[in-house]
Amino acid sequence: VQLQASGGGLVQAGESLRLSCATSGFTLDYYTIAWFRQAPGKEREGVSCASYSGNRKFYVDSVKGRFTISRDNNKNTAYLLMNSLKPEDTAVYYCAATTVSPLSSTWRREEIYNFWGQGTQVTVSS
Repeated sequence: VQLQASGGGLVQAGESLRLSCATSGFTLDYYTIAWFRQAPGKEREGVSCASYSGNRKFYVDSVKGRFTISRDNNKNTAYLLMNSLKPEDTAVYYCAATTVSPLSSTWRREEIYNFWGQGTQVTVSS
């Protein structure tokens, strides 16, 4: 089982990035997929989550209206489109997968996720 996050980089405030999470070794169709991030000196936090079919999506308040999660189960890949990036979005971004169906009260709990990717660095300069 493997999750490979990619697409990070150094951008200026206001610009966009699209992160990808390529999965292998399991069928993404049956998994909730989520993005977490960890900024320097801070705890890791849930950023966004999409249910199996993608019809339920959740976002942390700080990214609502700017970030969009999506998934292509045929390609076993999930995405996080990040628009209007801010310096406070600077972090290592991780993708994670779980068989647990997400709820608004639970999707940000790290312990429910079975598999994690290695992280990709996003740096936003002011």
